[in-house]
Amino acid sequence: MFDIGFWEIAVIAVVALLVVGPEEFPALVRTIGSWLGKIRGFMNDARTELEKEAGKAEELKRLIEQEARIAELHRIAEQANARIPIDGETRKKLNDIGAARPQEGQDGQLTPSTTSTADESSHGETKKEVSP
Repeated sequence: MFDIGFWEIAVIAVVALLVVGPEEFPALVRTIGSWLGKIRGFMNDARTELEKEAGKAEELKRLIEQEARIAELHRIAEQANARIPIDGETRKKLNDIGAARPQEGQDGQLTPSTTSTADESSHGETKKEVSP
């Protein structure tokens, strides 16, 4: 951590023994050991919290990428659905079940209608009418 070897610690201990004296030296070593233990525990807790947060960030990044892929697939599916030609019989069935009537584009392809109105019936149900 601090790149202190055995001989550096031995020199520090001898100087501390000379400065503090033999009576107070054991209490000093205990106090320093206690402080070092608390510092080590704090560092371990901080590292654990940082690793947890980094894991959460990676998970969020993965979810965002997955959402982007899903959105792209939805866009492609909508484009594909907008270009699928519908024959007269299928159009009649769609109208019978109340599906929106797609509009024909300039090239004869069907495009989804974007205008719709909703009004409330007497039973509280919503009816959707889509203009062709």
